[in-house]
Amino acid sequence: MDAGFELVISDEELQNFAALNRIKVIQMVAEAGTAHLASALSCVDILTVLYSSTLNIPSCEDLTRDRLILSKGHAAPALYAAMESVGLLTSKEIATFGLRDSYLEEHPSPFLKGVEAASGALGHGLPIGCGIAISSKIKNFGNHVFVVVGDGECNEGSVWEAATFASSNKLGNLCVIVDANGWQATCRSNEIMPIDTLRDRFSSFGWESHDVDGHDLNVLRRVLGEVKDRSKDSSPVCIVARTIKGKGVSYMEDDNNWHYKVPTGNDVSKARVELGVK
Repeated sequence: MDAGFELVISDEELQNFAALNRIKVIQMVAEAGTAHLASALSCVDILTVLYSSTLNIPSCEDLTRDRLILSKGHAAPALYAAMESVGLLTSKEIATFGLRDSYLEEHPSPFLKGVEAASGALGHGLPIGCGIAISSKIKNFGNHVFVVVGDGECNEGSVWEAATFASSNKLGNLCVIVDANGWQATCRSNEIMPIDTLRDRFSSFGWESHDVDGHDLNVLRRVLGEVKDRSKDSSPVCIVARTIKGKGVSYMEDDNNWHYKVPTGNDVSKARVELGVK
């Protein structure tokens, strides 16, 4: 489904979007019996702000549209929920998530209109984003490219090869957002490689870097808006968004069991009460 939108919404509407997107994610995962719920919930606020007040997408065919790549593709339900909230998908379509022959696969697929690249094989999204960003600069499109990666994904060497390429080519139209929820599949990220230094690491690669609360919708909206106001020939931007895995539902928050666990009908009902969504 195509949609043209450039939304200006109130703080209350933004909060409502985020709550609705969270319950949509939980419902999708419950009905499909799939995994990675907590990883999707940690980036709901990021994707909500991107789609509701940052991205300019006149249509999915417009070559000058802003681009979003969800490199941590296992969080696909959060992407689909955000796309549905602005009319890029219908409620009927997101109800097909994870079903046979559905374009709404467990990882994003470009067979689905509005998805820029297949993702989920970690470390690939930022290199693809670099390619799109430099192509857009050459063609003078004036658009922006946003890539959402996980903190564990930043262990991949391809991320840092792309980071070098982006700063060397002054891709000021490129922004990477790190969903730094502190967990990888089976253990805390800091047990594998420290993530507290992510901002400094990106800065050392020539990026303008920020460290923010990844669940503060107004802060996200402000810093992402500032990204769009920058010169396309300046340095690329990294936003390290500090998040909580399973955010929004008390019994899921920071509990890595929900990386693979599927919610029951009772779990969904309790989540609706906590989120204030009927």
